[in-house]
Amino acid sequence: MPFSSAHPGLQRALTERGYAAPTPVQAAVLDPEARDRDLLVSAQTGSGKTVAFGLALAQPLLGEAERFSSGPVRALVIAPTRELALQVRRELEWLYAPTGARVIACVGGMDPRREAMLLREGAHIVVGTPGRLRDHVDRGNVSFGEVSAVVLDEADEMLDLGFREDIEALLDLTPATRRTLLFSATLPPAIQSLAKRYQVNALRLATADERTPHVDIDYQAMLIPPRERELAVVNVLRFMDAGGALVFCATRDGVTHLAANLNERGFAVVALSGELSQAERTRALQSLRDGRARVCIATDVAARGLDLPDLGLVVHADLPQNAQVLLHRSGRTGRAGKKGTAIVLVTVPARGHATRMFATAGVRPRWTTPPTAEQIRAGDGARLTAEIAALAGEASDDEKAAAAALAGERTALELATVLIRWHRARLPAPEELSIIAPPSAKTKTRPERNDRPTFAPRGGGEAGPPVWFRIDVGRLRNADPRWLIPVICTRGGITKAEIGAIRVLPRETHFEIIGAAAEHFERTSARPPKDHPDRTVRMARIGRAPVFDEPEASDRPARRGPPPRRLPPRRPR
Repeated sequence: MPFSSAHPGLQRALTERGYAAPTPVQAAVLDPEARDRDLLVSAQTGSGKTVAFGLALAQPLLGEAERFSSGPVRALVIAPTRELALQVRRELEWLYAPTGARVIACVGGMDPRREAMLLREGAHIVVGTPGRLRDHVDRGNVSFGEVSAVVLDEADEMLDLGFREDIEALLDLTPATRRTLLFSATLPPAIQSLAKRYQVNALRLATADERTPHVDIDYQAMLIPPRERELAVVNVLRFMDAGGALVFCATRDGVTHLAANLNERGFAVVALSGELSQAERTRALQSLRDGRARVCIATDVAARGLDLPDLGLVVHADLPQNAQVLLHRSGRTGRAGKKGTAIVLVTVPARGHATRMFATAGVRPRWTTPPTAEQIRAGDGARLTAEIAALAGEASDDEKAAAAALAGERTALELATVLIRWHRARLPAPEELSIIAPPSAKTKTRPERNDRPTFAPRGGGEAGPPVWFRIDVGRLRNADPRWLIPVICTRGGITKAEIGAIRVLPRETHFEIIGAAAEHFERTSARPPKDHPDRTVRMARIGRAPVFDEPEASDRPARRGPPPRRLPPRRPR
């Protein structure tokens, strides 16, 4: 039996749940060397650690007994967030169901009076967040003076959130003879200091280097222009069609803006940020769990402790701050043996930072391009074909009658065309993107100075010679490239790398746009947003390359002396 060394009651629960074999962290805590010892465990998110510490708790809680008897609280589990604590309670409830254990959760956002009533009725295992647990202790609702074991789950997160004082206060209320199990994705000095103070001869278990990525996660890096991040998110979500997706933004404003735009496009989206009340957060998470929403937009802080079912995709819309954040964000998918995908959107200016971050994290992403509208439509067609095949079968009499009526009025091609249009109308429209050729497969810790991205044609654009445009601001209005380049980029939705030569004349400026981006630039710059700070500046395409050999006679007064030295025209960068 795969869990032969586990408590018999827990073995039955695992069998009923279909557990065939322990994960590495579960096998490690069941090893005879770990029996009865304090444990300091570094395990990746989603590695099955909740079941692991549930297995480890059985010996100090039950010993040789098959079921719990009435008595004081026997185990305390401390978690950083409400969502994680409730998830742990659910896991321990089914795992310990054959033993008759009463598992109570004490978390913020729930009715403290009801929690107090449940605690007074008796609990064998109490799971909670540090602040709410201390509140119940201070009110005399619970005592931890006779617990046999304490678990600190995601201890590094709790310290990051400032719970050290609460954790130490709770640990000081427990017997010195307790067994202490400390689980943490990483083991920074603060965690090691906590372990040294509250653990005795702890056994260090590292089922995987905490700095390494999940093997079940497919990492992809997509190089994009800075102005097209939102469009890239749209196409990624449409192309991947994951059962559940988590999109990370750097700020609350970013979450709100992206969620609103995705909702307008027809995605079923919820947004999580620090400004939500607990009731709003609960409703949002419930809509994800019951399938009413499939996409969650969140900040790092708001996503802490988040457990979403069937999460097959993580999108880093904003680049993670560092390698640790990259691994922690991405670890929300690819859990418990399931495959997942983590996509990092990398703007051209941030490519160097991203490359160094990947190297530090030990991640070798597959550099690729965002899905194109053509690829998305092809995927839609394949899914429609699969859905039709799944629904094919013997037709009922009323279905045959309706089908015959339709077939009498339309050809098979017309009916198929209508079916495709109906299918596409239910889905958000894909976006036309700039496609930047990904870097070569050769891994670099730092991009070369001349390693500039190659831009492939945008949707509707063709590669070719650069195209000249004009802007109605020149030298007489103090125009210079430092001001012009940002204006050109923001008005036309392009990057600096797509601009070629710039010629500042007295009353206007001429500039080149590379052929692959010219059509997109012309279309976008012609309709700037109402709130664009430079929307009154006029830009237009020039029919032919301008000639700069002779100055306009009226632009400058005549001058004496030899003519000024003429520089040769700059070549496009």
